[in-house]
Amino acid sequence: MYNFDVEKPATIVDAVQAMTREEAQPLSGGQTLIPTLKARLAAPSVLVSLSGIDEMKGVCKDDAAGRLCIGGATTHADVMREAADHYPALASLAARIGDPAVRNRGTIGGSLANNDPSACYPAGALASGATIVTNAREIAADEYFQGMFTTALEEGEIVTEVKFPVPEAAHYEKFLQPASRFPLVAAFVAKFSDGVRVAITGASNDGVFRWSEAEAALASNFSADAVGGLSIDGSDMINDLHGTGAYRAHLVGVMTKRAVAAIS
Repeated sequence: MYNFDVEKPATIVDAVQAMTREEAQPLSGGQTLIPTLKARLAAPSVLVSLSGIDEMKGVCKDDAAGRLCIGGATTHADVMREAADHYPALASLAARIGDPAVRNRGTIGGSLANNDPSACYPAGALASGATIVTNAREIAADEYFQGMFTTALEEGEIVTEVKFPVPEAAHYEKFLQPASRFPLVAAFVAKFSDGVRVAITGASNDGVFRWSEAEAALASNFSADAVGGLSIDGSDMINDLHGTGAYRAHLVGVMTKRAVAAIS
């Protein structure tokens, strides 16, 4: 690990100011960044810790807008506990991230900013049609995720809050990779009054994506049978020692079908 300075601002304004320092990098839960630093794969001059910003923590229900608002520095464990009564599918997603140590340190903002192609939260955010709020603007999930480890965030932007519309029903089905506890493939299905959204993570080289064919089929007939006959091209799926692209493409259908069955 290379030498670096650490700043721990108490407000978003102070954090944004600290991020103007040369080669500054935000530090949320550190579940990806700290191992990267230990391996000397990154060399920031300063880490700006977001863990002391109280205005970026917590879960609250916006009943008027029908959505759940979660601070960017809220840990997975807190989402698991505080979202359980308002958005059970999202709480269940958070409860199955990593292990207790990861859940008590990792944050929703850090996960979404990193956008690992096998991370859980991107599927929850995309399927929910969430809005990612930064210190500068609001970004719809459909525009936010732009590829593997790539987002719409610009230099110096911090994820301060995530606004989740709460669907009529939803379920997250995760095929666990037991060593990493990331999903080998996972599907988040959210049913709204005006349609269905299906987001897949862990499968594609481009990261999280919406399965539009399944959405159209489920909008006409919300049942597991509606997606039973669908297939997806495996040529752009992740191909590694854990599974081929064809295997992951098969799992996309299986996980989606199971998620729908759990709802209907």
